[in-house]
Amino acid sequence: MRLSPTSNAYLVLLFVGIVAGALCGWFLGPAMESVAWIGTFFLNALKMLIVPLVVSSMIVGISSMGDVRRLGRQGGLVFAYYFATTGLAVLLGLILVNVMRPGVGVGVTSTVVPDVVLGKEAIGFSDIILSLISPNVIASAAEMQLLPLIVFSLVFGGVLTTLGEKGRPVIAFFDGVNEAMMRMVELVMYIAPIGVFALVAAKLGAAGGGDAFWGELVKIGKYSATVLVGLGVHAFVVLPVLLLLLTRRNPARYGLGMLPAIGTAWSTASSSATLPVTLECAEDRNHVSRRSALFVLPLGATINMDGTALYEAVAAIFIAQAVGIQLGVGQQVIVLLTATLAAIGAAGIPQAGLVTMVIVLNAVGLPLEGIGMILAVDWFLDRFRTAVNVWGDSVGAA
Repeated sequence: MRLSPTSNAYLVLLFVGIVAGALCGWFLGPAMESVAWIGTFFLNALKMLIVPLVVSSMIVGISSMGDVRRLGRQGGLVFAYYFATTGLAVLLGLILVNVMRPGVGVGVTSTVVPDVVLGKEAIGFSDIILSLISPNVIASAAEMQLLPLIVFSLVFGGVLTTLGEKGRPVIAFFDGVNEAMMRMVELVMYIAPIGVFALVAAKLGAAGGGDAFWGELVKIGKYSATVLVGLGVHAFVVLPVLLLLLTRRNPARYGLGMLPAIGTAWSTASSSATLPVTLECAEDRNHVSRRSALFVLPLGATINMDGTALYEAVAAIFIAQAVGIQLGVGQQVIVLLTATLAAIGAAGIPQAGLVTMVIVLNAVGLPLEGIGMILAVDWFLDRFRTAVNVWGDSVGAA
């Protein structure tokens, strides 16, 4: 059987893996931590492909558009889409958190800064700007720092388009690398169902099983509900409306075509690890042009984080409400702008939103200790916001 990410068999087996993992993790609890290594093996297999796939995709994508000096309009549209949809997601999150007020009456339950953000207290926008350029792209590749790799690949691919005959063999080489990477994706997909089963089961088991997780979820259930409602409205209303208006595509049909990628995003909680599947679904199931997919999707997997930005805005206002700090309109505008820009720094890795949230909290003087209040359920919400991130990238490619 050919288990391609574009096949219906893959979609069915992926769904079975997710459901079985959730049930085993819920009822068997910590015992399922014993299968964590299988999930790690699957995730590592996907991550192994990311660097060569991103570099080759960006170089081939940018070079296929012709002379880079004529790229301005399309590149501008891509970035305009990213900033617009991310801004809309943050605005939606701010409206919902002010209407639902999930933090009122909760009270602070953590008085220490979580380990995940220790040492990040001084992070700022200058750090994001500096992260765009690496003094050593080999080291960046080894450390899976995608932003500088994308910048390098964009510039390198752009320069190749200006070299004429000399640049064509180099472009052809990276085109071959890209095709090889996509075939390797299909090989990895043979272990995807068992991989996602292990990822979900082990994560739920590490949370103590169903009863323990449910107890944590209930404690801040209104906060979780606010995030999930916001993500749902953005995914099922805002993005489909944009897709219909801007492309005249059927949102339901397009969404069905992207289901394997969205399911993989939910199970891995990583936009970057899902990128190989996203590319295949966009090209093969939804017939997005290869040129657009190779340019838009790797870029989106790194800097287009609608779900993460919405979550950061909701979390920031939730923490403010919980500690009794009233944020005025001006401060919430700062949250809107900061969350939109900070999402660019969330480079497609699990729980990156927790780190970039430091920027948002610092911008309006909120205590970092408040992050500890939402850690217990963050791994769960992270899956939903990653799925929305990937869905947003896919709509952008269309």
